[in-house]
Amino acid sequence: MDKEIRGKRIADIEVKQPKNLNMPVTQFVKAAKGKIVKSVSSHGKWLFVKLDPKYLLLINLGMGAELLHFTPKQKLPEKYHFKLAFTDKTGFAAHFWWFGYIHLVPEKELVKHKMVSQLGISPMEDEFTLQRFKRILLGKKTGVKSFLLDQKNVAGIGNVYIQDILFKAKLHPNRKISSLSEKEINALYKAIRDVLGRSIKAGGAAFEVDFYGHKGKFTAADFLVGYKTGKPCPECSTPIEKIRTGITASYICPNCQELK
Repeated sequence: MDKEIRGKRIADIEVKQPKNLNMPVTQFVKAAKGKIVKSVSSHGKWLFVKLDPKYLLLINLGMGAELLHFTPKQKLPEKYHFKLAFTDKTGFAAHFWWFGYIHLVPEKELVKHKMVSQLGISPMEDEFTLQRFKRILLGKKTGVKSFLLDQKNVAGIGNVYIQDILFKAKLHPNRKISSLSEKEINALYKAIRDVLGRSIKAGGAAFEVDFYGHKGKFTAADFLVGYKTGKPCPECSTPIEKIRTGITASYICPNCQELK
């Protein structure tokens, strides 16, 4: 995304679902038009499109979405909630499966944005070291799954990949952080990096598409225990169970991930 839109000037914006925005459509369009993209980066589940002069376009795909690049020669997707075009007639369109956010925020007011100002560290950043992870866990007493899904603690882990992360670390989702040994914390840190890194390398899940519309290659077969109720555990052959953990479902091996 950074490669395709950096340096381009915003010429036009179309909004079909005003609820995605953080301000009225007319105000949003007036503030964004004419601005130039300086860079695109990500933090957790948010995309940060830095604009000149001194604005940020914040995009969160919610429970899933297609965010697709287009050129003058390409036909736009039939369904989209938001479309942004540049002066060279290229741009991108977003179709949200359920909900999503496209917020325009002055750079100086970013610290006031409730949803991004409190984000924790992204687990794929270089700064996410084992020592940093241990400091984040220090003194915490909640269940390990609910802690990792809270974007204020670690930004970017969702319910899809948490299943295999906890399995690789041999931890039950409801294990209290305060009960984890140093060895278990080390295993959990490694599992986070390994599982997320493997998916990123594969281009995301098979039901997702990238900026160019290419499908990811991380298929159901690539999950270790996630979404495999009744299938044998890859370590001990015990049938995988689906359990309720708070408001989410979890997939575990009851033998490898015993609640201690």
